[in-house]
Amino acid sequence: MNRLLRLVLPFMILGLASVGARAGDQGPTLGVAVDHARIIEIDRPAATVIVGNPALVDVEVLSSERLVLTGRSYGITNIVILDQAGEMILDEQVAVQTFENNTVRVYRQASRVTYACAPKCEPTVTIGDDTESFQQANQQYAIRQAMASEAAAR
Repeated sequence: MNRLLRLVLPFMILGLASVGARAGDQGPTLGVAVDHARIIEIDRPAATVIVGNPALVDVEVLSSERLVLTGRSYGITNIVILDQAGEMILDEQVAVQTFENNTVRVYRQASRVTYACAPKCEPTVTIGDDTESFQQANQQYAIRQAMASEAAAR
């Protein structure tokens, strides 16, 4: 089912965006994975972009007819896009979900740790993981980034 959704969803988004949603229409929910981006193209220039909960989804405007949705955290919110005249171009729910391809989750009772495996497995910072493992991986990433920034500044 996940594979089918990944194959069909881009076409659903493009079809929805090219037709344009009207208030009250019940179209499909747009899907985006946490820490992943999805391009949305609309059929006329956007003047206003509203995100219900920006903690869940970030929107970057590439051009007046092309936007990028980036999943920030799990949950469901909505996005509303209006044209210059204030007419609705898009009004849809956005579901931000986990990305599980090439990952392994290890459960020890109620505790979970996630590894990114492509092909070797390395710990990754994933919402919902054990707090201690999450913080440890996050600290290691921060230290590594600081070292890289320091080396680049030299």
